[in-house]
Amino acid sequence: MSSFITTLYPSIELIDSAIFEEVNPDKSVYFSKPFLKAFELSNPQIEFKYISISDDKKNTVALALVQVINLSVEGTLKNIKVASLVRKFLSLFFCNEHIKIMFCGNVFLSGEHGIRSSDRVSKDEIMTQIGTALDAVAANTKPLHAIFVKDFKQESLQSTRQFLNFGYSEIKVEPNMIVQLDPEWKTFEDYKNILKSKYRVKANKADSTSSALETRLFTEHDFETYKEELQALYQNTIANASFNAQVLNLNTYSHLSTFLKNDFIVKGYFLKNRLVGFLTALVNDNKLDAHFIGLDYDLNKSHSIYPRILNDYIRIGIEKQVSSINLGRTASEIKTTIGASPLELSCYIKHKNPFLNSLVKPFFRRIRIKGFKQHSPFK
Repeated sequence: MSSFITTLYPSIELIDSAIFEEVNPDKSVYFSKPFLKAFELSNPQIEFKYISISDDKKNTVALALVQVINLSVEGTLKNIKVASLVRKFLSLFFCNEHIKIMFCGNVFLSGEHGIRSSDRVSKDEIMTQIGTALDAVAANTKPLHAIFVKDFKQESLQSTRQFLNFGYSEIKVEPNMIVQLDPEWKTFEDYKNILKSKYRVKANKADSTSSALETRLFTEHDFETYKEELQALYQNTIANASFNAQVLNLNTYSHLSTFLKNDFIVKGYFLKNRLVGFLTALVNDNKLDAHFIGLDYDLNKSHSIYPRILNDYIRIGIEKQVSSINLGRTASEIKTTIGASPLELSCYIKHKNPFLNSLVKPFFRRIRIKGFKQHSPFK
């Protein structure tokens, strides 16, 4: 039987870069040391930890990102479909106001960006070792109410269901919305040409209604100049979002811009020289991932800021010649009108206290995400 060594790092600065090379051979940006360092440096309100699993030959076989965060129960449940009685019970059960949750995964990203592993050990064994390590970390994290392991695609569930052996409940969360790009599309016009008439009209209307907006790709200097406006617009969007574990300090973007150069995109939208919206995106492994956006909702209807942002994500994807665009969670229906389809995701959650966890499990099983209408915009 194989034996494993678990190491807990309280800061990314303490992890040798060689460890990242062992578990991240395809060099995913999301599990690179500079990328994770940008988040740790800019968000001191979060307690970052890193779990390393090594085999008996001291080869690193897995690395997991852990973030310990204070958040409100109300914000967590805001867009989750659950009976009012169950909602009330969960609020009371978790002390109503703020609770401390330990996440395995990156709360600022949507997708499988919490655990990376090598092929030396089976995925089932990796998840078992991570489950054991998370219990050990949780035992030494006080106070702590719950542990949340996120976000897994359907093809990963055979392995990740090892977490069920540790008392977790599996829950569905809002899907990532993915647009697959045809390599034949060289311009936005090419994309529009394959839309059904109704959706082509929508795309054109978004552009015409937003024609008064001036756009600008941000430089590192622009981050500093518009730092307060960016944060305010972002927090407007956060206030309308379905689930917010934490508010990102946008100083993170300054660090990412320095590290990622042209693969990190921030585009500002100006009305009469006032910043009224922005988008962010990151190119990783021939894919474009939409990150956070921000906008002035008072001007959204009159100037179609959000529909224009969606159009521009398509434009950027075509320009960067990526294979797909991940538009992330929330606003799922409107994203389907530009061609996005849902990629289902599952997470695992448990209360730290085993007795209380047994009481709350039936309620976790009754949690449902809000449904949406799936449009079919392509001919």
